[in-house]
Amino acid sequence: MRKGKGGVIQGVIFDMDGVLVDSGKFMCEAAIRMFAERGLTVKPEDFLPFVGAGENRYLGGPAEKYGFPIDIERDKARTYQIYAESVKGRLEPLPGVREFIRVCRERGLKLALATSADETKMLVNLREIGVPLETFDATVNGLEVERKKPDPEIFVVAARRMGVSLRSCLIVEDAVNGVAAAKAAGARCLALLTCFSAGELSEADWLANTLAEAPDDVFNW
Repeated sequence: MRKGKGGVIQGVIFDMDGVLVDSGKFMCEAAIRMFAERGLTVKPEDFLPFVGAGENRYLGGPAEKYGFPIDIERDKARTYQIYAESVKGRLEPLPGVREFIRVCRERGLKLALATSADETKMLVNLREIGVPLETFDATVNGLEVERKKPDPEIFVVAARRMGVSLRSCLIVEDAVNGVAAAKAAGARCLALLTCFSAGELSEADWLANTLAEAPDDVFNW
């Protein structure tokens, strides 16, 4: 795969959904249930264009499509409530997550979690998959940035909090919006084929099905 320009790798920034945990179907189900409670029928494919762009767009996009009024704070809170209840005991880390993190630490790399999801969902997911918040040197959630992916702001903040240059970061993503944000940030990107096809994620520097199959050269530059 292509490799971008930059120095020696110093840090790794992980997206959460589709990278550490496959929670997309549960969030989709929760959103569908929330809209149903409000009297609107939506389909799973209605959410696809907004994957990785934060929950405000994830919920607001389909609402706009159908011309349906939405109170984003109220409806997002209800969606998270449904989500938290539905994932109890049902989430596991995706293949290779723990091993990849271990290898990063052995190499002396700094780690950050940068998710477009709100803090509520971030904490629920980490708790359910057994990855402590303290695993990361820095975290950034969707409430802490103004501009969501595909804007690179969230990665700019993550790198700054780690104290490393984005040019020396590997960003692990799984969504079209996330890969676009990573490349706009000037970082190298490993894209996982959790939700999207290789063709859709072709702007990434490396592709893999899961972190368990990540090529060794994601570290060797």
